[in-house]
Amino acid sequence: MQLAKKENFQSKDPLWAIIFSVMLASVLMIYPLPYDLSAWRPSIMLLVMLFWIMCQPAWCGVWFAFVLGIFTDLLMEMPLGVNALCFISIAFVSRYLTREKRIMTVANLWLIAYMVEVAYLLFLWLILVMSGEEIAVIRHWSPLLSSILIWPVIYYGLKKWRAA
Repeated sequence: MQLAKKENFQSKDPLWAIIFSVMLASVLMIYPLPYDLSAWRPSIMLLVMLFWIMCQPAWCGVWFAFVLGIFTDLLMEMPLGVNALCFISIAFVSRYLTREKRIMTVANLWLIAYMVEVAYLLFLWLILVMSGEEIAVIRHWSPLLSSILIWPVIYYGLKKWRAA
């Protein structure tokens, strides 16, 4: 009887889930799409990072965001550090604003994901404009809708490893 109780209360180790979700997000980021659809590709790596930062704060923090940002820069052939700076800023603000509030509903997380996506696209746009990059404004903002619509899929796919 005691052994069965111990198995039920055993904490879930999210290491393999973190690794698998990052690998799957990286494959989905570089999977070839037709030109018309490529602008609508969601910011999957950002959303995966946000899920782990918000829902598993003991395992993932600002360093996790930095590593994923550098990894995203390398995958997307962006100037090194652009996504890392965006991811670190978003992770820090997200952790700071929600450090005391551990009761986060799906609707609250969806709203946070929306605000994070807007902040990410705005911050990325500012960095690229200041560095002198040419940016098509409409194509730059098109991932906003697809990222917000894909958030519930990411959340419910990874919800099993959410910290209590």
